[in-house]
Amino acid sequence: MANPTQPNVGFTPERESPNPEKSPIPPPPSFVAASPGFPPAKLHLQRDQASSRSVKTPSVVLSPVNGVTTGSPVPHMSTPPGPPVFTSPVRPAAGPFRTSPASPQPLAFSSGSSLPTSSSPPQFSNGSFELQHQVSDSIEDHVPVGESSIVLFSAHKVLKQKKQANVPSLGFGALVSPGREVSMGPQVIQRDPHRCQSCGAYANIYCNILLGSGQWQCVICRKLNASDGEYIAHSKEDLRRFPELSLPMFDYVQTGNKRPGFVPVSDSRMSAPIVLVIDECLDEPHLHHLQSSLHAFVDSLPPTTRLGIVLYGRTVSVYDLSEESMASADVLPGDKSPSQESLKALIYGTGIYLSPMHTSLAVAHSIFSSLRAYKLNIPEASRDRCLGTAVEVALAIIQGPSADLSRGVVKRAGGNSRIIVCAGGPNTYGPGSVPHSFSHPNYPYMEKTAIKWMENLGREAHRHNTIIDILCAGTCPVRVPIVHPLAKTSGGVLVLHDDFGEAFGVNLQRASARSAGSHGLLELRTSDDIVITQVVGPGEESHVDTHETFKNDTALYIQMLSVEETQSFSLSMETEGDIKSDFVFFQFAIQYSNVYQADVSRVITVRLPTVDSISAYLESVQDEVATVLVAKRTLLRAKNHSDAIDMRATIDERIKDIALKFGSQLPKSKLHSFPKELSLLPELLFHLRRGPLLGSIIGHEDERSVLRNLFLNASFDLSLRMVAPRCLMHREGGTFEELPAYDLAMQSDAAVVLDHGTDVFIWLGAELAADEGRSAAALAACRTLAEELTEYRFPAPRILAFKEGSSQARYFVSRLIPAHKDPPYEQEARFPQLRSLTSEQRTKLKASFVHFDDPSFCEWMRSLKVVPPQPS
Repeated sequence: MANPTQPNVGFTPERESPNPEKSPIPPPPSFVAASPGFPPAKLHLQRDQASSRSVKTPSVVLSPVNGVTTGSPVPHMSTPPGPPVFTSPVRPAAGPFRTSPASPQPLAFSSGSSLPTSSSPPQFSNGSFELQHQVSDSIEDHVPVGESSIVLFSAHKVLKQKKQANVPSLGFGALVSPGREVSMGPQVIQRDPHRCQSCGAYANIYCNILLGSGQWQCVICRKLNASDGEYIAHSKEDLRRFPELSLPMFDYVQTGNKRPGFVPVSDSRMSAPIVLVIDECLDEPHLHHLQSSLHAFVDSLPPTTRLGIVLYGRTVSVYDLSEESMASADVLPGDKSPSQESLKALIYGTGIYLSPMHTSLAVAHSIFSSLRAYKLNIPEASRDRCLGTAVEVALAIIQGPSADLSRGVVKRAGGNSRIIVCAGGPNTYGPGSVPHSFSHPNYPYMEKTAIKWMENLGREAHRHNTIIDILCAGTCPVRVPIVHPLAKTSGGVLVLHDDFGEAFGVNLQRASARSAGSHGLLELRTSDDIVITQVVGPGEESHVDTHETFKNDTALYIQMLSVEETQSFSLSMETEGDIKSDFVFFQFAIQYSNVYQADVSRVITVRLPTVDSISAYLESVQDEVATVLVAKRTLLRAKNHSDAIDMRATIDERIKDIALKFGSQLPKSKLHSFPKELSLLPELLFHLRRGPLLGSIIGHEDERSVLRNLFLNASFDLSLRMVAPRCLMHREGGTFEELPAYDLAMQSDAAVVLDHGTDVFIWLGAELAADEGRSAAALAACRTLAEELTEYRFPAPRILAFKEGSSQARYFVSRLIPAHKDPPYEQEARFPQLRSLTSEQRTKLKASFVHFDDPSFCEWMRSLKVVPPQPS
């Protein structure tokens, strides 16, 4: 279990052996400092807490989940954050630099058979059963063209040799985004699924079928199963009418037990209530910004959304939305949890505390306008704030009768209810609070008690399908270790802002608009050869007893705290022994209740080919997916600044080990060359090493903690941007050219946009800024681009614009790779745009740099005695 004083730590669940006949897998060896310094693989489910992607090998397309066919890749645009719908076109980089809005090589569904087939069908032995010529080939050769963005593997092939496959410096795994929206929705099946009676796996496109009897063979455990005659057919073409036998992804939808007549349109969705919990201890400037954000927020809500408003300071004020002409509130003491009697008096009283926006918009505006600034002369950090009590009251309001009760109708909301806390300081009064001063003699014990209390309150909210998002702003530290467990255990997020202005207002709107499923359960099944060793993501291991139904179910079950598009799970895997078969299989089943109150089971089955050739395996590695997996494993261990420094050293060791295991040694030299197939990987890891996640860019530990927790749960798109920024240079005519994120982009006559996930920077060169007309046009185009790049991103990033040489420009410079010290031939190889500059412009650019000690990417690689790969 998590250590209550360290909310960022996950836990190690028990894991059954994938083969029940074998002895359990021994625990992996503990980390030894003398060994290569990358973290060892452990089965470790992280309970902490959403671009561009490049195509690795354009000449190859993989079938849905596997086999190789020739052809060109299907370009993939996915959200969130969505690829920009550019107001003006983006020009590709001039040269070998890989531009990115393409996706990692998609698991594209091929239209032709992608696998070599023998003249006679394979024979499988299962007790007394022998599958011979009656067996239908699996019918994956009819899969329509498309792709899956829900599951992304770090490689599209698996090495057969255990020793080669389990090199921990590179590793193998997948990113699963259970709540990701699919552009072309999967096929919906409204009947009970066929499942393996032995292991519980679902019938799928890769199953072999006995056409005469309709029996099907499970791809996970190889056992035969009956289909009650459904799969009896004259030919395999006849089986194509079953979506589960013709598509690698499909949804089983059950609606009868909750809401008959399921119709998936917006009118059928019953909006879950939202309760705002607002800090009333704010100074005048902060309050003014907050009021503006709140007014815009309620104007953006759909008319059917039910809203509640709660304020907290030393007391808790619950506003009555039935009063149209004035702001009226019931007040409860904040020094202790509300009693059942006081809650009953509140809920069963005459006031209406949850009301649809079409009837309460005017009174909501009146309430926000009536808020007053804090008047006492007390420092921000010392003001009494009873956040814990306020959230308890908000939960009671959501659970109790609403205005619908007076009409004799009690509606159950679709999806999760949501509490959004707007906080400007720490919780220092009532339950779950800590003393104002860190020097309090009993502070460590009170902090530990407060964290435990907040965790329990978050779990209570989760049990009642309520997500708590905490949006903090201002200069007063909120003491993240105490309040973050409240958001984390409920399935919500904690976000820090500089103030209550634009970025805060956008996040307030996006937090409320996030569609979240409830009762989420993720089932992970793999072939006997593969074992899942670590899971990082927003969930916890669930011990589901299915042995009465499935005798040998070895699936790993994960209870998802919420089912949202902005999240993902990172899975690390190993092979248990040398693989004899030509393919390995993975099945992901995602069960949840959606916002229309329908029970959905989304099933995705993946097949990957196995290979002996290391070069074939390396060619199939997806550098960006592999980088994100490595980064999540690394950040899991970087719980504080000291750990982050240690983790930088593990990145160095990882690079050296990959070069040693997969690269080649130069003749008559101790240097190793990094494998050319992984040309993008070391540069991405260099960004990770020196960026905000592990580097020294972020100063306050609260900011580092929030960023880390956000990253560990973030979708692939946002995770990649948080590791490696995307650099776009504005050109005449309103176009943008994508460039490597090097400081060589800081050309005085240009404007540059740098997207780093949670921050977007707009840098204006001094020469451009001096021309008022050009700089205004460039700044407007850059702002439009920044907004388009981050339109669907949550949390919404802050967008900062500044001129060359200003104090804020250091935020921009510190995130770029310092390549200005490299020799000209290396600069041109990695930053081809330099070739378009005149000699005078290059001299001016070189003179503009200030000397500092940070190594360039090439210098760092050579310091590790590794020759950097040539850019692809």
